[in-house]
Amino acid sequence: MTIAQESTETTDVLVVGAGFAGLYMLHRLRGLGFSATVLEAGDGVGGTWYWNRYPGARCDSESYYYSYSFDEALQQEWEWTERYAEQSEILRYLDHVADRFDLRRSIRFGRRVVEAVFDEGTGGWVLRTDAGERYAARFLVTAVGCLSSANIPRIPALETFGGRWFHTGRWPHEGVDFSGLRVGVVGTGSTGIQAIPVIAEQAGHLTVFQRTANYSIPARNGPMEAAFEREVKANYAEIRDTQRATINGHPFHVSDRLAFSVSAQERTAIYDELWVRGGLRFRAAFADLLTDKDANDTAAEFIRAKIRETVHDPVTAEKLMPRDHPFATKRPPIDTRYFETYNRGNVTLVDVRESPIVEATPAGLRTSSGEYPLDCLVFATGFDALTGPLLNIDIRGGGGRALREVWADGPRTYLGLQVPGFPNLFTITGPGSPSVLTNMPTAIEQHVDWISACLHHLRSIGSERIETTDEAADAWGVQVNEAAYRTLLPMAESSWYLGANVPGKPRVFMPYAGGLAAYARHCEEVAAAGYDGFRLTPVR
Repeated sequence: MTIAQESTETTDVLVVGAGFAGLYMLHRLRGLGFSATVLEAGDGVGGTWYWNRYPGARCDSESYYYSYSFDEALQQEWEWTERYAEQSEILRYLDHVADRFDLRRSIRFGRRVVEAVFDEGTGGWVLRTDAGERYAARFLVTAVGCLSSANIPRIPALETFGGRWFHTGRWPHEGVDFSGLRVGVVGTGSTGIQAIPVIAEQAGHLTVFQRTANYSIPARNGPMEAAFEREVKANYAEIRDTQRATINGHPFHVSDRLAFSVSAQERTAIYDELWVRGGLRFRAAFADLLTDKDANDTAAEFIRAKIRETVHDPVTAEKLMPRDHPFATKRPPIDTRYFETYNRGNVTLVDVRESPIVEATPAGLRTSSGEYPLDCLVFATGFDALTGPLLNIDIRGGGGRALREVWADGPRTYLGLQVPGFPNLFTITGPGSPSVLTNMPTAIEQHVDWISACLHHLRSIGSERIETTDEAADAWGVQVNEAAYRTLLPMAESSWYLGANVPGKPRVFMPYAGGLAAYARHCEEVAAAGYDGFRLTPVR
């Protein structure tokens, strides 16, 4: 008996994850006539937006384009209420998508996949859940997300802490009431920058433990104005074309002017205008901000000056000023009154580079300079990004070789879509693709469309197996590395783009930094050349 014969359910394609990627993958597979089943660990759709319910959680791309483009009626009927949608609204949107396209009947909720094994006998994949259920399919598509494996810091004696602790990526669905409590937040990345102002309004006292100061731009969030929404809906086709033609998948281009092509006075005026507008357009002010350190310094110093103006206490302001990495070389957060929060009388900032955390105690956290009494701890420490969600599953390819073993020195893929030695396995926005450097729904749609077209092609030529080659993966790895080092991105040595936030993780720049538009063209060329870099095996 083969492994597949023991399975409880067999289908053409198995998809793991029911977030933005898994839902669209299911919709496309159905449209092509493939049978498909989605396995989802949660009890509902949403992926990232199902799990991340922490205070202040919201999108950092504007809501009108942090959305699907594949269906015009969907674009026209959905109405966003804010410029930057909060978690609950994005979840409502994805629930609406699941219902509108009747996707739930093919999703198995509460199924956490713990093992995926390529069966040489059948040429397909067999998956096992934590409940022992088995599912089999010819093809496996992982839609597990880039930021879904919570990174919980290894604080000595954490088990002795007498209060409650939480990770922002696994927030209790019933919420947490911090009223009057002494709260500690560990981490000041994008998540911490969103959560800290909201928690500060609730808590009796908030202590922020900061390892790395971050640049942040005001979001300038507000209600979605009716006139703007009408304009967007009348121009969605053009907006989506622009997104697909840009570096980061946003509906605006990076300026073609250089930072030193204008006077210092004009440069400051440009930054001021974008600061007032708010959002991610700030980093598009000049063409060379991510390629020229001197140009980048002009933006970095502008932001540091804004921090000085905003934060009343000069000692605290100095601690909040990033100096160890260039602007936008780590994920560039946007915020709602983040720096202003440090003017509150109930907020304390602790620099854990100056005073490292030594251990948890029954009463709180101890640093090298003293103990901080706490009732609750919040870890806004991010994720084991890109590789973690895949390595949390015991994925075994040809010959039983484990993906964890293959990626021991860092991820190795072709186009972020396939791994040598793992036939018929596709990874949506995997390492080696633009993924986290882009607006995610745009990158997801590009990947899903490519995978769908590939599967359609395999069926049309009577092929049952596709596998990338070692040569293709090696050559692509060189391109990924070269693209990264054409920018300043690798200079951020504490960045999770490099895996630096997870102790023991290989330091490898994981996403493709050459831009979404260039990447998509390359994928199209690969397909047009008969899937160059892949081996296609005919049906036996």
